[in-house]
Amino acid sequence: MSTNARQMALVAFLQAQNCSNYVGSWRNPSSMTDYLTPEYYQRIARTLEDGRFDMAFFDDRLAMPDIYNGNHHETVRHGVRAVKLEPTAVLMAMAMATRHLGLGATYSTTYYEPFHVARLFATLDLMTKGRVAWNVVTSMNDSEAANFGHTEHLEHDLRYDRADEFMEVVMGHWDTWEDDIIVADKAEGFFADPDKVRRLDHAGRFFRSRGPLTVPRSPQGNPVILQAGQSGRGLAFAARWAEVVFAKYPTLEGGIKQYQALKEGVAKAGRDPDDLKVAAEVKIIAAETESLAKEKRDMIAGLSRPIDGLTMIGETANIDFSGRPYDQPFTDEELAAMSWQSLRDKVVQVSGKKNPSVRDFVEASGRGTLNDGPVFCGTGEQVADMMEEWFSKGCDGFVLSATAVPGTYEEIVRLVIPHLQKRGLVRKEYGGGTLRDNLGLRRPRAGDWKAGSR
Repeated sequence: MSTNARQMALVAFLQAQNCSNYVGSWRNPSSMTDYLTPEYYQRIARTLEDGRFDMAFFDDRLAMPDIYNGNHHETVRHGVRAVKLEPTAVLMAMAMATRHLGLGATYSTTYYEPFHVARLFATLDLMTKGRVAWNVVTSMNDSEAANFGHTEHLEHDLRYDRADEFMEVVMGHWDTWEDDIIVADKAEGFFADPDKVRRLDHAGRFFRSRGPLTVPRSPQGNPVILQAGQSGRGLAFAARWAEVVFAKYPTLEGGIKQYQALKEGVAKAGRDPDDLKVAAEVKIIAAETESLAKEKRDMIAGLSRPIDGLTMIGETANIDFSGRPYDQPFTDEELAAMSWQSLRDKVVQVSGKKNPSVRDFVEASGRGTLNDGPVFCGTGEQVADMMEEWFSKGCDGFVLSATAVPGTYEEIVRLVIPHLQKRGLVRKEYGGGTLRDNLGLRRPRAGDWKAGSR
């Protein structure tokens, strides 16, 4: 039994759509089909809260996958993430069914305005009494650009340059109110001290925003910042801004190196490495016996279809693979233009080819298959053993993906969580009132952040 006082951060990786991030999940006979109703998400939320998860967060894209063959037909026909609900609305439905579970939503720095995002997430944080997180993304393809009146997506590093300034504006707006300044003295007619609310007056390369923000500070100061960048530029962005990073480890050995690099990057950015939690993304397949778990894994693996990977790779790389010879290598120029550089780099590394082909992308990336990332398969105790090993060596917690919804989370809570709780690795009761409290992250004070100091 572990006596380690350090506890795992547990995050559920959700999609507000017809499937989990494993596309084949919608074909699983045990997956529920009422994903267009609040009850579906509230059911998941209650299960996660019963298991003392820190947070559920929603990944999101701003377009239906329609790059493959230049249209959406295969996406709709095969259910390849064809549905995408607005995540903050779903988040609030889950908030109303829970008291402690943290809730995160993805919002893009490329296609929204900083004042809107600052106001939206500050309001969500008040309405949940300090349980909200913002997953910061830069978006990734031309389909998203087309939905917002643009002809093409911004170049990779330029997106992050814009995102850095976007964060400066949002953080600045969240700092325009000092803590606990509302007096609301009805007799004197005095509401609050105007000297403790300031304008931002930001004028930069990409944005101009005056302020002040119209939303006072929440119990946790401001929402928790999530990020999942894996490229060199994305990791630099995470080191500067992120409080929780979702990391995709190909192996534990590779994960240990990535974990160390992230912590070192935070220190170089002038921050305390303890202010960053690194959560490794894994899939869990648990059953009462090892043989049953393996049978379940085989069944789940058989749910994927070749079109899943082809559609998803095209979406993330921003390239139509449909008319390309399967074994024709990509040129240096084509590889450089790919939107998701960490995916490209993974394929180059795994395939051992400087100029991989479509076949290499499908086989080496694992996109659309069960092999897209680590899978912990076994009894509840065996899965807990795997999680403890990774936690002790190369991460601060886990982002858990589902292969059946809500079944995967019900099995984790029933079969795995009790073993982790016995080892002291997962709480038995929530200890704090906010998401920051439960994650062990400090509460920022008004004035902590100044433009250019982070």
